[in-house]
Amino acid sequence: MLVSPDPKVRDDQAYSAAARWIGEGQLDEVLENLGDRAVDRFTHPEIQARAFAPLVLRCVLARAVAAPGAVPRAAAERWYASFAAWYPTERDTRGWDDSLGWLHAVAHGADAAAAFAQALPGRRAELLELCARRMTAAADYRYVQLEDARLARAIGRILLVPGLSAEQATGWLGVVAKALEAGGYGPVPPWAFNTFATLQSLHLHLIRGLAEGGIPSHAAVVAEEVATVLRLPYRWLA
Repeated sequence: MLVSPDPKVRDDQAYSAAARWIGEGQLDEVLENLGDRAVDRFTHPEIQARAFAPLVLRCVLARAVAAPGAVPRAAAERWYASFAAWYPTERDTRGWDDSLGWLHAVAHGADAAAAFAQALPGRRAELLELCARRMTAAADYRYVQLEDARLARAIGRILLVPGLSAEQATGWLGVVAKALEAGGYGPVPPWAFNTFATLQSLHLHLIRGLAEGGIPSHAAVVAEEVATVLRLPYRWLA
């Protein structure tokens, strides 16, 4: 049901039930199996299957954090490797399809990235770079279904995990700066639009903070670095 092309079956029935049961601990005995099944779908031929896999993975990881010992660390590391290979390379990044309903591979992947930061805090710097690679990836689709905000929220949540140095908190912006180096005269390509939209959203998240967690400890320096990148297209910024 989680790979169904019918959004009523996939979203309203299968995912809603899975998320509730996982969160309540009713599926603790099969959590590792659920995670394995989810990451196997990153190579599924149908986009709705690939796009909903990270949502299930997010639920499993959140439960693993809430119930220590429910998932072996080796399993979480195995899932991270599969997720890291899929997230920046997914080509179908549409938020919505009139037939399939919500797809949101970028937004759902962002939710999973934030969950990985909680389950595997040692991967925080890598997860930030992964988000940077996602926003700068070649794309035909411009974010129009709040994908930029979901990705910005995920970056904010990763930055909130304690223990990041200022260098780690800002280092991922080097990926963005390098991607923009070749920019010049002409229309803005979709990937660059997506990058600028995400950085604008992130700046707002850093200034205002998140309802759950507040403002990251390195928010000021990250926001200033983000503003520096945004001055490339927005030369009028102070």
